[in-house]
Amino acid sequence: MRITNLDALIVVDVQNDFCPGGSLGVTGGDAVARKMGATARTFAERGGKVFATQDWHPAGHLSFATQGGQWPDHCVQDSHGAAFHAELGLPEGTRVIRKGASLDKDAYSGFIDSDLDAQLKAGGVTRVYVGGLATDYCVVNTVVDAVANGYETYVLADAVAAVNVEPGDGDRALHLMELNGAVLTTTEEALAEE
Repeated sequence: MRITNLDALIVVDVQNDFCPGGSLGVTGGDAVARKMGATARTFAERGGKVFATQDWHPAGHLSFATQGGQWPDHCVQDSHGAAFHAELGLPEGTRVIRKGASLDKDAYSGFIDSDLDAQLKAGGVTRVYVGGLATDYCVVNTVVDAVANGYETYVLADAVAAVNVEPGDGDRALHLMELNGAVLTTTEEALAEE
């Protein structure tokens, strides 16, 4: 597919806390960081827009187990864990979309508690490609919302990794994305000059 300025790549939550060694480390997160970084740089070189979502929680966020939530403390604002993975290497001009910054609101989707939809629409974007972490939480929710918001949506299935709290969660999430109208593809297919 030929990338144009009507296309956007959404890099979902490729942050230290979601990669091996982080408080919510996902197996394969380092490889996703490298793959999404290379994809983002090529995407930008071809005139596409690059957006990177970033979990950006205040201390005491409702999702934290210390507050009765499901997860260990993660992606606390201005912490090392909230920073993008060192190997991601996002291109200049990447628009960072912070989400989950409200103390009492969870935001798996990049479209929740953020201005992602407004920025995409302001840029005239009609087609989005999504990859990142984690397949079965923030990626699936971002993809389902992208479709619901009217974007032609592609999932970079070779550039995602799942938490898999239950075995097979990642595969079920990919299936759910397809059921909602997203197309599964690979980074190679997405960047092929056809």
